[in-house]
Parts: sequence; structure tokens; C-alpha cells
Amino acid sequence: MYDVSYHRARTVPDALETRSQGDDPTYVAGGQTLIPTMKARLAAPSELIDVSKIEDLIGVCEEGSQVIVGASTTHAAVNSSELLSRRIPSLSALAGQIGDPMVRHRGTMGGSVANNDPSADYPAAVMALGATVRTDRREISADEFFVDLFETALEEDELITAIAYPVPKRATYAKFPNPASRYAMVGVMVAELEDGLVRVAVTGAGSSGVFRWTDAETALSETMDASALKELSVDADDMLEDLHGSADYRAHLVAVMTRRALQSLLAG
Repeated sequence: MYDVSYHRARTVPDALETRSQGDDPTYVAGGQTLIPTMKARLAAPSELIDVSKIEDLIGVCEEGSQVIVGASTTHAAVNSSELLSRRIPSLSALAGQIGDPMVRHRGTMGGSVANNDPSADYPAAVMALGATVRTDRREISADEFFVDLFETALEEDELITAIAYPVPKRATYAKFPNPASRYAMVGVMVAELEDGLVRVAVTGAGSSGVFRWTDAETALSETMDASALKELSVDADDMLEDLHGSADYRAHLVAVMTRRALQSLLAG
């Protein structure tokens, strides 16, 4: 077992200062990805800086036409938020589909987004809703934030503080979960924004992580009807392939789950 130091930060400046003094430090909130990675010896940070109890990073509030979710807000809190259930019910419902109760009460939105696991649920919501990731030093649009598998636009010592979600006209999320892990084999969020634009974001399937299905967006922006998706498909060459599903299977699932998401949107 390698040595690791633990520090519980009480404020954002405290977290940043502690990190600046470490040899190979990393932030941790719920630890639902980091701790298993450390157990598998795929990561060996010198210091863990726990940001889960920083009050400024916890909670859900409204700013004009946006709902702001603090980075250390748990999935369970997102799922049970009265404000989110009223303003962006699709995001609240998405959080309720993550993992199991233990995971939902430990895992945080900021940790999930910062890790950018290709099978995570939140990236689809961030991308589809055109959200903005706020950090200790800047704001990053969703389209610029997600770079590749487990890679984001964050600098090495940058800390996510909140995510700002514009309130859409309507949105819905459809997920095909792995039956064991509950990770998304394919998850699709379809959102109609206040400006009339439609955004379709897919998680769990892309070989580069979360992506926008622009062909579907164009078709639905012209005709918000299931018939618009009838002839559309994604290229299997751009899909992930693993023991849970082939690239062709995931490409098929993307089309199926997009239609299901649209059906739910139109029915609501």
C-alpha cells in the first residue's frame, strides 16, 4: 500500500492552497470513480483534497433563466431538488437513474463531470442543455469542455465550483443501462431550448466520449416529430466496442434511445 495524505478542505481557497503545496495531489468529492481507480493501482496521488464539505459548492439555486448546481451536490440531492423537479425535471430524473442509492448519496455532479467517464450520465445533460461549467477561475461552455475519453478542458489544478444549466422549453433523457453497473451503455438527452434550437447529446456510446448528434438536431429543428429520425443513423466506426456491446450494437442503440427520448418529450 502506498502512502497518501488526506486533507478535508473547508473553503475553495483552502483547497487551492493545499493543492499548490502538494507533490501529486488530486481533488476528491464522492470518490465513486477515484477510489476504485486507486484500488486498482491505476492512480496513486500523494494527497487527497476532499472538497465534498465545502458549503459554497453544495446546493441548487436559480439565477434568472438558469439553474445553478454546486459541484459537490450529490446525485441524490439533485434527484430530490424541488427546484430542479419544477424547472428542469429531466435533469432531476436523470440523477435518479445513476447507480444505486449508495452511489447516489456519495457521488457528486462535479466529480462526475470532471472525470468525463464515457459512460457517465451527466455529460449528456451538460451537453444537451448547453450548460456552462464554472471553475475557480473561468467559465467553460459545454461544447468546449468535453475533449476526449476521461479528458476535459480543465487545467491540472482547476476546480469545478458549479454548473449552470439554462432552463429549456422541454427536455428528456432516455437511458439503456448496463444491468450490473447501471452505467449508460447508451444515454440520450433531447432538449428543445428557449431559442427554438434542438440539441441531442449521446453518452455511453461514442469512442471519444459524449457527443452531439448533429444530424438528429438538424432534422428535429425542422420537424419535431418521430418521422424526422426515421432514416437517420450514426456511424458504427465512431462507437465504443467492449465486452458489453459491439460498435454496431451501440450505433443501433443510439437511434433507438433517441427515438424513445423524443417520444417521451412529445408525450410530456
